[in-house]
This record gives sequence, structure tokens and C-alpha cells, in this order.
Amino acid sequence: MKKWTLMMLIIALLAFGSVIGFNIMVKGKIADAIANMPEPVSPVTALALTPQNWQPTIDAIGFVEPNQGVTIANELSGVISNINFENGAEVKDGQSLIVLDSAVEQANLKSKMVQLPAAEADYQRLTRLYKKNSVSKQDLDNSESKYLALKADIESLKATIDRRQIDAPFAGLVGIRSVNLGEYLQAGTDIVRLEDISTMKIRFTVPQTQLPKISNGQTIHVYVDAYPDHPFEGKISAIEPAVFYQSGLIQIQATIPNIDAKLRSGMFARVAVLLPEMTEQFVLPQTAINFTLYGNSIYLIHESQEEGETVKRVQQINVEVLERNGNNALVKGQLAANDLVVTSGQVRLSNNSKVKVTEDDALTPPATMPQL
Repeated sequence: MKKWTLMMLIIALLAFGSVIGFNIMVKGKIADAIANMPEPVSPVTALALTPQNWQPTIDAIGFVEPNQGVTIANELSGVISNINFENGAEVKDGQSLIVLDSAVEQANLKSKMVQLPAAEADYQRLTRLYKKNSVSKQDLDNSESKYLALKADIESLKATIDRRQIDAPFAGLVGIRSVNLGEYLQAGTDIVRLEDISTMKIRFTVPQTQLPKISNGQTIHVYVDAYPDHPFEGKISAIEPAVFYQSGLIQIQATIPNIDAKLRSGMFARVAVLLPEMTEQFVLPQTAINFTLYGNSIYLIHESQEEGETVKRVQQINVEVLERNGNNALVKGQLAANDLVVTSGQVRLSNNSKVKVTEDDALTPPATMPQL
């Protein structure tokens, strides 16, 4: 019994020992394979730093306004007898737009005009008689009052008739009218929109901390969604004298020539106030920068000789991002001209990683579009 137990114990020890020995052998083989594995080389794209000019800006948003704009409305109620413009047409300053029926006023005016010569003659006759003491002062005053009241009635009727003809207060472009011929209009009815779009204005706000950089006559670029790649150039024309105390913002107005009539009022716009241009600056695509909560960094590529071969390795350095504009960023740090900066492929990198530079053709459009 003891011999059998001893034999079973020896067999168990041999089995466990074989398993443990096999595992040790496998781990050793894996360690040898890893030790002899060549160092990985990460493909990256790179850009050589070249000092260039940078246009700093103050960015804001605003809405485009016309040089002048008004909704034409009537002062008096009445029926439309004439419409003297076409929808969307250009009109001149003082051009008649709408005429309301004034037949009653015209008739009253004609009646008063007929009475005027007789009233004037009676007044002049009594004036001569009064000088001869032939009539009383009261008779003369009554005649003068009648004559002057008649003249005042005529002027009032002429003014009423004029108010029934609605003219353009300035030259511009009319919109689509909201009234029709023969329609009865209550006083104050909106008829049509008139805007002078030869020159446009834009209002925007900037923080009060930027006020020392703003001045009248300063150039701005305006971008609208309808023409996203076309900057409209304008000049700052007015600066609000007071800062809005609740927000700390100050309102700015700029004037933009609109010769080709591309800008229309109400357009949402992005404004870039141009500041003095900066020279000899380092500008990088934002894809080259690692943005983190602990700071921003980039990878520089350095060449070295290792075992007789030229090897490229990266070094991570911190940079300060001063400004951004589109896909580019103005950076400051321990940089020099012709430094090779990694622009993509940083995900697999760490300090001193081995890399190879490849061509960046991801954004190159194909010669022909694929057919479905």
C-alpha cells in the first residue's frame, strides 16, 4: 500500500513538473521572440516649418443692414387708383409709387379755387374804401379773415392730395407689394419694402478688452453663407460711445460697398476685423497639434545614425497656440525654420518613437469620379 501511494505521488509530481517546465519553455521562447523583434516603425506625414506672414483678426458675428430701408405705408385711408412701380424694380428718389383716389379732395379744391379771386377782390376793394374811411374796420377784418381762411383751405386740400400720392423717399430697390389696384387701405397699411442696397452696413459687437485695437476706417472682411469663400471688404464707420454694462460688449458699425448687389439685408455674417500683419511666424495645420487639458504639443522629427543607418525618431515638445484661422493655427515654442513636424499619424507615437515619412495623398481628389 505504501509503495502504491509513493508511486502515485511520483507520477503526479512528474506530471505537474512537465506542465510547469513546458510553460517556462514557452515563456522563454516568447521573450526571445520579443527581444529579437525589430523595433516598429510608424508611418507619418510631415511638414517642414517655413516662417510666413500671419494676419491676426478679431472675429465677431452680425447681421447685414441696408444703407437705408423703410416699409412704405399710407398716411391716409383710401382706394388705390394707381400703382406706378413693378415688383423688384429700382425706383428713383421722389418717384410716385402709389396714388390713392382723391376725387373728392380735387373737387373741393376746385370749388375753393373758384371762390378765391372774388374773396381777394373783395378784400382789396374794402382795403381801398377803408383808407377813405368809407367802411368800418370790422368789415375790413371780416373780409381779410374770409380771404385768408380760403387760402388756408386751399393749402390744406393741396397737402391732403399730396399725401394721397405716396412717393419714394430715396432711390433704391422695391420688394414685392402686398396691395392691389382698387384695394381700400386703412391708414398705416404696409405697402412695399424699399431699400437702398448700393452700400450695406453691418453691426457687430466685440469685448471691451479689444477696444484699443479698434478704430474708425479699419478694414474688415465679411463672410456670408451665400458666398462662403468670398470676403466682402468694408471699413469701420462708427463705434458706440458706451459699453453695454451687462455684457461688457461694445457695438461697432461698418460700411460695405455693394456694387454687385450680392449682399442683402438680414443676412447672417461672420466678421473679421483685420489687425496689423505679423511676419516671420510659424503656422501649422491644426491636425499637427495634440490638444489636451494639460497643454498642447507637437512631434518633431530628428534624424540620427544607428548601426550605420539613418533613423528618424520623434521628439514631443510643448507649443502655445496663439490664434486659429480655419484649419491653420499660429503657434509659439522651441521651433526653428526647416524643423520637420508630424502632421498626421500621432496616435501611435510616443517620445522617441521610430517613424517613416510617407506622402499625404488622403485629400488628393481622384482623376475621375467612380461610377455607380
